[in-house]
Amino acid sequence: SPRGRIRLMKTAWEARIAPHNPAFGDHIYACLDCRACETACPSGVEFGKLVEAARGQIERARPRPPLERAVRWLAFDQLLPHRTRLAFVVAVTYRARRLGAGAVLRLAGRGLPLAARLADMLELVPARRTASERLPAVMAAIGTRRARVALFEGCVQRAAFGATNAATARVLARNGIEVIIPEAQTCCGALHVHAGERDGGRDLAKRNIAALEGLDVDAIVVNAAGCGANLKEYGWLLKDDPEWAERAERFASKVRDATEILGDMGLTSAPGRIEATAAYDEPCHLLHGQKISAQPKALLAAIPGLRVAPLAEADWCCGSAGIYNVTQPELSRKLLDRKMDHVARTGADILVTANPGCFMQLAAGVRSRGLRMEVVHLIDLLDRAY
Repeated sequence: SPRGRIRLMKTAWEARIAPHNPAFGDHIYACLDCRACETACPSGVEFGKLVEAARGQIERARPRPPLERAVRWLAFDQLLPHRTRLAFVVAVTYRARRLGAGAVLRLAGRGLPLAARLADMLELVPARRTASERLPAVMAAIGTRRARVALFEGCVQRAAFGATNAATARVLARNGIEVIIPEAQTCCGALHVHAGERDGGRDLAKRNIAALEGLDVDAIVVNAAGCGANLKEYGWLLKDDPEWAERAERFASKVRDATEILGDMGLTSAPGRIEATAAYDEPCHLLHGQKISAQPKALLAAIPGLRVAPLAEADWCCGSAGIYNVTQPELSRKLLDRKMDHVARTGADILVTANPGCFMQLAAGVRSRGLRMEVVHLIDLLDRAY
């Protein structure tokens, strides 16, 4: 439980157990870091910040095996912060999935556990890649300009879901919000922070702050819930750095989720009809991390013809949780199975989410169940209505 983990952290802080103790690491990393406990906590304990800091202590104190170190170096240092490399890897994995590499790995996995693990990871790759559109430097507001914002494209979002970024810019512009797309931005560092790689996360935070803080904009808009939650906590991440703490707080205060800014400002352009039934699964880092729930539901309600079916436990984690579905596949699968039981009962045509990790996890669940259901980002659905 969160209380039990806090007790463990305190015990480690008092040096009664060592941070490199394997049992300590197992308990800290088994947490989803979904922050549902923060929503439930009457005292307002910000548990996510505690567990992520504890993971940073573990990574500093516990040397990992050479293969794990190599994988982490490749993912966190060589791929996520580099757009071209990440885009290439995404393209290769899509092609491998289409060519049936998963089935080959499953056969090999009978004698090679690593092959079976790779097959599980390949299942998370969406059945089709949304084309990445090259966005203009500026997308003018349609009608009276109500605001000017910068679009934060993200790393995985840009590489795998570039069409969602383009849809976000179009929907914002359609509602009187001018959008600029700064070229000088990089990975937000959320996955680094979740995985205890806090120094890497801080470096990326500094790069983004330096690149974007001087822009003449009313907000920095992000359409990935996990990225948004991390961007809004740059002040906390850099609180002990005298040179960056105040700058990070100012930067974080400008970050808005796309559904948040559209819901708060209201739509000036009426969407067209979509005759379908949708179920909305609330991303943890939107609901619990950023406390955003009413605005996405209001946007869904604004689409004529769209019927929203209630989804039981919509506020429960789907099991994606950053890279949890990679590092804790069995626990992640149990959560996804529970989620899919509820999703199947809705009878919906469309399953709506607002985070790329959730999208991939839920789409894998829909495929595994053989459900005749489309998984869609909320902003893509709104763009479709327009």
